[in-house]
Amino acid sequence: MGEEGVNGLTLSEVARRLGVQPPSLYKYVDSLMALYDQLFRRGMQAHLEVMRVAMEQAGTGLDALNAGLDASGRWCLANGPIAQLMFWRPVPRFEPSADAMAPSVEMVAIQRRALADAVALGQLGPKADSEQALYVVSVFIAGVFGQALANEPDLPWGTGRFTPLLPKLMDVLPALYPPSSTKKK
Repeated sequence: MGEEGVNGLTLSEVARRLGVQPPSLYKYVDSLMALYDQLFRRGMQAHLEVMRVAMEQAGTGLDALNAGLDASGRWCLANGPIAQLMFWRPVPRFEPSADAMAPSVEMVAIQRRALADAVALGQLGPKADSEQALYVVSVFIAGVFGQALANEPDLPWGTGRFTPLLPKLMDVLPALYPPSSTKKK
């Protein structure tokens, strides 16, 4: 997928690289779409674990959210083709199964908890504990990752024109969702 693009994956090429006949692959996967589903699930699980560990080590609220997004961006840039499959869906007719989506659902839940914690800590206002705020955060990380992958895929995370912008974008959250003046920081 790194050479031919995500939708350039074929079972015959996988078999050729493994040194087996294409029918041999069918004892492991039912179809090319099933292979994509397994790749999606494995990618989502690995991504979730990286994000979860970073967030747990960072604490709560915005610290956790920022650490998780930074870890996410680093993982996505290091795993470009799988990240594209997971977040851009470049394969026509590929729809991940519910099982493959389960780690993504958990990823969203831990980000949502971090937003709720940020509200409870007085870092953000009550409206930040919302789907909308979650979408804003998603747009921030997806935009940074998309620009980095399209324009500077070989630069390490935190360098270049785009990835250093994530912390600046995250600094916008308190302006979008101003904390109540009665809460403690």
